[in-house]
Amino acid sequence: MVDKDYYAILGITSNATPSDISEAYDKIKAATVSNNNPEVELAYQTLSDKQKRKIYDEQIPGSFDPSDSYLVEDLDTITATNKPKTLKNTLWSITKLALKVIITSLLLYYVFSKVPLQKVKLRLIHANYWWMLAALGCFMTSVVVAAWRLLSFFRSIGLKLDPKFNFRLYLFGLFYNLLLPGGIGGDGYKIYLLNKTFKLPAKKVFWAIIFDRLSGLWAIGLITVALIFFIPQIDIHFAIPFGIFMTGSVIYYFVAYMFFRDYTRHFFEAHAKAVLVQSLQVLAAIFILFGQDFHDKYAPYLLSFLISALAAVLPVNIGGAGAREAVFLKLTSVFPMDEGLAVFLPITFFIISLLVSLLGVYYVIRPSRLQEGLPVAQETNEQL
Repeated sequence: MVDKDYYAILGITSNATPSDISEAYDKIKAATVSNNNPEVELAYQTLSDKQKRKIYDEQIPGSFDPSDSYLVEDLDTITATNKPKTLKNTLWSITKLALKVIITSLLLYYVFSKVPLQKVKLRLIHANYWWMLAALGCFMTSVVVAAWRLLSFFRSIGLKLDPKFNFRLYLFGLFYNLLLPGGIGGDGYKIYLLNKTFKLPAKKVFWAIIFDRLSGLWAIGLITVALIFFIPQIDIHFAIPFGIFMTGSVIYYFVAYMFFRDYTRHFFEAHAKAVLVQSLQVLAAIFILFGQDFHDKYAPYLLSFLISALAAVLPVNIGGAGAREAVFLKLTSVFPMDEGLAVFLPITFFIISLLVSLLGVYYVIRPSRLQEGLPVAQETNEQL
C-alpha cells in the first residue's frame, strides 16, 4: 500500500484526465524555483502512465479500511488490493457471525421467557391485515425516501448516480445487511462497487454513507424529543431535552462544516429527507397498532419504538432481531404499555423490514440487472 496521495501532490482529483495531469504538472514546474521535486516527479510519472495509475488507484491512500468501522466485515474484499484471505481472517469472520447468532438467540430467549411466543402469535393471527398492508406500504415508501436521502450525500462528493441504479443498490444493501450478517455487508459492497467504477477514493464513499446514517440518527433524536412532550411519566421540562438536542445539532453541523465540508453541500436537504424517512417508519408503527384495534395512548409505544431503533443499530446481532424487543420489554416497566403488544410491535416491524429486504435477492441472483445503466470504469472520468 502506497503512503502518498499523488493526486493531492499535483493538486487534482482522482477523476483527472491525462491532460489535467499534464497541465497540473506544468503549472507546478513553472511555479517552482527548483525543478527538482522528487514527490512531484514521482506523482507525475505514476499518474501519467496508464498502467502505473491503474495499479496506484488500486492502492490509493485513503482507501477504505473496514477494520476502522463496523459497517463492513472484510478488509480484503472492500479494498482494491488483491491479497488472498488468510485463515486468521476467515476464523475471525466465522467468530463474529457466531457471536451475532448467540447474542440474537439470547435476546430472543429473554424476550420469550417473559412474553410467551404463543401470545405474540395470536396477536399476529387476529391482526387486521389491511392495516398491516398499510404498514408495509409505509415502510416501503420510507426505503424509497432513504435511497433518495443517500443520493443527496453522494451528490455532495460529485457522484451523480442514476436514481434507479441508486435504488437498486439500496435494496441490494438492505438484503446483505439484514440477511447475510457474516458477509461484507451492503454498505461494504456500495463502497467497493462505487470505488471500482467511479475511481473515487473509497473513504469519500464511506463518509457519505456515514453521514447518511448520522442523518437518520439525528431525525430519530428530533422525533424522540417531540414525543417526550406527550408522555407525563417523563418528569422533566420539555425545554431541557429540546435544548440539549438543539445544542447537539449545532455542534454536529459545526463539526461537519469544519472538518467534512464537502458533505454539507446538501446537508439540510438530506436531513429533511431523514425526518421524512423516520416519520414514515413511525407511521408504519402506528398502522401496526391500528391493526391491533389499539385505542390507548400511542406516545409511549412510539417513543419506545424510536429508542429501540437505536439499539438495533448496534452491530452485535442479526438485523436488530432481539434487540428491539428486549428494549421494548424493559421500557414496559417505565411507560404504561402492554407487554404482549410491546413485543408484537417490534417483531411485526422486523417481519415487514424482512419482506422488503428480500426484494434485494433479485439482484443477487441477477447482478447484471443491479449494474444496469452503470457506466464502465473508463467512461466515468468524462462524466464526473
